[in-house]
Amino acid sequence: MTNRQLAAMETRKKLLNAGKEIICRKGLTNVSVEEITEAAGVSKGTFYTYFKRKEDIVHELSRSMFGEILEYAKAADGDFLEKLKCYMMNFSGYIEQSSVRLAQEWVKNVVTPAQTGENPDAGKLSSDLSDISELLSFGVRQGMLKPDTPVPQLAHGLVDLLYGQMLCWSMSNGTYSLKERTREFCDTCLEQMFQEYCSH
Repeated sequence: MTNRQLAAMETRKKLLNAGKEIICRKGLTNVSVEEITEAAGVSKGTFYTYFKRKEDIVHELSRSMFGEILEYAKAADGDFLEKLKCYMMNFSGYIEQSSVRLAQEWVKNVVTPAQTGENPDAGKLSSDLSDISELLSFGVRQGMLKPDTPVPQLAHGLVDLLYGQMLCWSMSNGTYSLKERTREFCDTCLEQMFQEYCSH
C-alpha cells in the first residue's frame, strides 16, 4: 500500500471517528458537515472526497461493524445453535458497543431518509438477510440442519427479531444490555425454534 493510500485511509478514519463522536452527542440533524471536518482537522472539500453527505457517515459506521460476524459464527465451536447464537450476540453486541445514540440515528435515518428521498443504507437489510441465510445454508451443507430446513422463512424471522430487539433497545434509550437481551432469547427460545430442523 502506498503512502498516499495510507493517508487516504487515515483521513477517512478521522472523518468517521469525528462524525461518530459529534452525531452521538448532538444527533444527526443538528450536525453540519463543517463541524465534522473541523473536528477531524480536514477541509470541507476533503469530506466530499469520501462521502456524499453526512448521513453516509452513519451508514458507513453501521456497515463496517458487521463485515466479519458471519465468518466468526461459521468458525465458532459447537453445534449449529452455538454458531447461530454467536452470530446473533455479535450482531447485538456490535450495535450496543457503538452506542444507543448511533443506533437511534441509524433507525431514524433509515425509516425516514433525509430530504434527498434516497436511502443509502437500504441494502443493509438485504445484506443481513443474506448473511443469516448463508449461515443457515452452511448449517444444511455441514449436515447440522436437515436438508428440508426452510432457510428463507427462518432467515426472515431471525432478522425481524434482531431488528425488533434493536428498535426496542433504542426506544428504551439503552436502559438495558441489548447483547444480554439477545442472549436471553437465544438461551430461552432457539432450541425450541430449531428442534425439528437440527440433525441429531
